[in-house]
Amino acid sequence: MTDISINAACDSGNIEVLSINGAEATLALRKDHDSEFRQWFHFRVTGAEGRQLVLKITGLQESAYPQGWPNYQACVSEDRDYWGRAESEYDAQADGGTLTIRYTPASDLAWFAYFAPYSMERHHDLISEAAASEGVTYRQLGLSHDGQPIDCLEMGEGQQQMWFYARQHPGESMAEWWMEGALEVLCDPADPVGRVLRQKCRLHIVPNCNPDGSRRGHLRTNAKGINLNREWHEPSLEASPEVLAIRNAMDESGVDFAMDVHGDEAIPAVFLAGFEGIPGWNDELGDEFYRYRAILERRTPDFQTKKGYPVTPEGKANLSISTNQVAQRFGACSMTLEMPFKDNDDLPDPEQGWSPERCKLLARECLASLAEWLDD
Repeated sequence: MTDISINAACDSGNIEVLSINGAEATLALRKDHDSEFRQWFHFRVTGAEGRQLVLKITGLQESAYPQGWPNYQACVSEDRDYWGRAESEYDAQADGGTLTIRYTPASDLAWFAYFAPYSMERHHDLISEAAASEGVTYRQLGLSHDGQPIDCLEMGEGQQQMWFYARQHPGESMAEWWMEGALEVLCDPADPVGRVLRQKCRLHIVPNCNPDGSRRGHLRTNAKGINLNREWHEPSLEASPEVLAIRNAMDESGVDFAMDVHGDEAIPAVFLAGFEGIPGWNDELGDEFYRYRAILERRTPDFQTKKGYPVTPEGKANLSISTNQVAQRFGACSMTLEMPFKDNDDLPDPEQGWSPERCKLLARECLASLAEWLDD
């Protein structure tokens, strides 16, 4: 029987082929450059039309987040438009931790990924289309190590400075799907939520903070192996020009509200992390965060407050993390939005799990919640 072919030489591609036997393959993840992080995968399989693929990704107990693999179902697409889920099973004891993916493609080509990829080409389309919209200003905040632009879109006539930024961790591609949904709302002159926010706010949107890691197929770091979300206290051109460019722009504008958009490997829920524990914490500012969180929970069943990260004790906040640094630096209502790689267990979707479509719908609810938050 002819062997299948596996290839990861694509935008955000990541896999190592250890062996292939017919329609079965043993695989491993490639580490981020100059880093120990590994979790993201994205590759294509050819030669499997009508045959059951058995793909075993091994060594996962040594991945960045081994707790992310139990109950995880791999993403699969045959047209790179609709992403479903393939039957997947994790065995922590087999070959250092093995995820076995089984899937029978109807056509000769199938793509597999940790989450639906958001390519740099799609990113450029997103930026170009938004920048051409009425009332939108484009800014290049700086350049990455690989020379890619740090793109920022700005709009709105209001005085309150609102910052939204995503993909500090490039493998968390759901964050840019969220951004696509947000920009569809904000750039539509007929959308009532977008109209209200543009009237009341000045909005600054950075859809991809880490273009190098995105293109290279990294989970968590830039081209130098640096975790950008541990650089906000002291960013530098040498290590983290991306963060330096964004933080400098924030210093110019000031920040009243900020949302850093992410994905979480292990927790099967959508949740917010706040800035409890910063030296400048006060109950009035904290109440603004809790009020926003309560509005979002009321607006959409895809959001909840029971699952999430532990609250940081008083005075123990890590100021190298953007949400904490922005809250402390500007006295801003700052937060991290987390979406799952798995599914939302409170409202599961067996066909797609958490999906690009749900990311975009959540973005609209986040913006609608902000409009309501501003009114209170």
